Amino acid sequence: MANVSQLGYLGLNVSDLDKWEQFATELLGLEVVDKTPQRFLMRMDEYHHRFIVQQGSEDDVAFIGWEVADQNALQELDEQLKHDGIKTTPGSAEEARMRGVLAFMKFQDPSGIASEAYFGPLMNFREPFKSPRPLSGFETGTMGMGHIVIRADSSSQSLHFYRDVLGMRISDFIELPRGHRMGKQLSLTFMHCNPRHHSVAFGEIPVAKRLLHFMLQAKTLDDVCSTMYLAQDRGIPISGSLGRHTNDHMVSFYMRSPSGFEVEYGFGARTIDDTTWKVQQHYSGSIWGHRGMGSAPPPQKAAE
Repeated sequence: MANVSQLGYLGLNVSDLDKWEQFATELLGLEVVDKTPQRFLMRMDEYHHRFIVQQGSEDDVAFIGWEVADQNALQELDEQLKHDGIKTTPGSAEEARMRGVLAFMKFQDPSGIASEAYFGPLMNFREPFKSPRPLSGFETGTMGMGHIVIRADSSSQSLHFYRDVLGMRISDFIELPRGHRMGKQLSLTFMHCNPRHHSVAFGEIPVAKRLLHFMLQAKTLDDVCSTMYLAQDRGIPISGSLGRHTNDHMVSFYMRSPSGFEVEYGFGARTIDDTTWKVQQHYSGSIWGHRGMGSAPPPQKAAE
């Protein structure tokens, strides 16, 4: 069975390219490497680029790119998708150049989210990644660009697709009780395809957009904290204050992007060794923190 090996790139449809370029470079610290009036490409490591940001009214995910090892793996994955009743379409040579890959194919996940699998990413070792900000860089490499959290129409169908078709493994589940900031009981599934704790998470989440957030993992805690204060100084809404997650133990915060979905900026997540990892269950998303800015602390019980 062919398995995807990392979240390689992310395509975004955004209504305001200028605001996004400013946000991505001045706040996130990503580097623009190619630009036209209708889109721009951004890098964060030795890959030529990891983001394709293009003009579109949706302000949501445009497509998700999953890497496989080689041409044989791409062909095998194509057969797995078709065996599961999923239509696949080869990407054109022009589209492959825009994504920076040798070849790729298109398909949809069970929720209709445009997805792609590719091999042969374009690399740039000659010119090291240079952030517009004084950052230490991002944790990527074989773990991919980070992670995404998406709204699924059916968690059970999504679990089958990502596990049994794309070959990912379950990391854990979080069961959020009624009364958290989403307002209803939720079940979230976290899945990995390399040592990163999760490359994708999903649930039947009551929001309009498909993309809830994407995560960038910084190499230092200082980079996370300085970015949070910079966001506050720039008037960028902080939707989740500094905190540590229960499942991946990442220390992070959440800020609102110009498109309305969130970006998680984090440091220090634990990794997974599939030879020893056991699927876990959690009843809270955070060990501490991740409150909405301005949220009051939970009420204390009166002394008896």
